[in-house]
Amino acid sequence: MIFGRRSSPDALRAKALRGVSPGPLADYLATPLPDPATPVESLRLLAVDLETTGLHPKNDHVLSVGFVPVDGLSIDLSGARRFVVRSTAEVGQSATIHGLTDDAIAAGMPLEQVLPEVLAALRGRVLLAHYTDIEERFLSAACERLYGSRMPVARIDTLELQRRLIVGWGQEPMRLSLRLWTARERYGLPVYRAHEALVDAIACAELYLGQVAEMGAKGGRGSVTLKRLAS
Repeated sequence: MIFGRRSSPDALRAKALRGVSPGPLADYLATPLPDPATPVESLRLLAVDLETTGLHPKNDHVLSVGFVPVDGLSIDLSGARRFVVRSTAEVGQSATIHGLTDDAIAAGMPLEQVLPEVLAALRGRVLLAHYTDIEERFLSAACERLYGSRMPVARIDTLELQRRLIVGWGQEPMRLSLRLWTARERYGLPVYRAHEALVDAIACAELYLGQVAEMGAKGGRGSVTLKRLAS
């Protein structure tokens, strides 16, 4: 959500709150989001990664969720969580990517139990992900299905930050250079196993810290605020 160009996340949050019943989504919506002027040192985020059967929430399913809080310039591993989501859908060819088998999915937690955990962790925080459209679309669609309303968020996309850092505005870098694991190489970050939800969430959080350090070095630490980072 881009501050100042569309309705702000807080305005959308207040509108959605008027139409939902008490529960996990209402609790999330009732918590104010960080002010756009919040400096990076004080910013509270939640790095989130989803593994899914595909890219379209209308037809595809969430298979696992991983998240980890980021408080200012620190990653809080004590708040890290990973959930396998129960589904009757067959994982098919997507299993070759995320490694989750049909048996593992059948033994997972229902989305009705997982989503409240995500919403509680996200309260008052900015959604952080590498290509946030996937996480926002799937989580918002799940909220609409379970609670009757979508989930407005403030978000920071490390893929978009990488694009800005490589070429600036109005140009298009090579797609390969924007991938999570390629982007991490720029900062000398270690190689982890890809496509495991919690590992990818932590990897995204580490990349974010490298990116904001580079932005601060270029423009001064005080210039890095939520408004500058938000997508």
